[in-house]
Amino acid sequence: MELTWYGLGCFRIIERGYPAVVMDPFNEEETGLVLPRSRSEIVTSSVLLDEPQQARWKGLRGVSRTLAGPGEYEIGGVFITGVATFRDRKHGAEAGQNIAYAVNVNGVVVCHLGEIGHTPSQAQVEALGSVNVLLIPVGVPGGLTPAMASEIVSLIEPDIVVPMNYHTPGLRLKRNPVDRFLKEMGVTWGDAQPSLKVLSAGVEAEETQVVLLQPQQG
Repeated sequence: MELTWYGLGCFRIIERGYPAVVMDPFNEEETGLVLPRSRSEIVTSSVLLDEPQQARWKGLRGVSRTLAGPGEYEIGGVFITGVATFRDRKHGAEAGQNIAYAVNVNGVVVCHLGEIGHTPSQAQVEALGSVNVLLIPVGVPGGLTPAMASEIVSLIEPDIVVPMNYHTPGLRLKRNPVDRFLKEMGVTWGDAQPSLKVLSAGVEAEETQVVLLQPQQG
């Protein structure tokens, strides 16, 4: 399985023989970033969508299914669980609902937390299940603090953590840098990778590893 980051919360999962999954695509005009120009059969969104928003994903091709709510789904051998959470610490009163997704592709589970703004409950963590790769927002203003993000990592216990939704060059939206999260996790800057490749036969690790990805544009 290969995971590629396009900036903010947008990732693409590809695995031979399975539908391609794109998570949290963004509006190019508002963000200054570019979506992938490639097949994207399944799209998941951590927020509810309207048709005009989908129409602005001009870079995505071949979208056959869009998920924007909690539930359990099976599409072309890809198993997806959406869990209702919130984008703030006041049960959505300030920033609304958020959907976290656990996406199982060929036995590798990628959990995308969207723009979650609180520490999930034990029931929410259990609903997401066993996680190999955790995608966690670390730079949303008013969102998770570095300490909260670190606590969530401890609760979910993934093999690999990939920080997302932080400031990157060319981004027009306000986002905080990733540095404070890395310091909280006790890791230093390393070379960012163009993508993350995970083999289904070897995803279990003795301790959680933090991996930085380089956002790919288009």
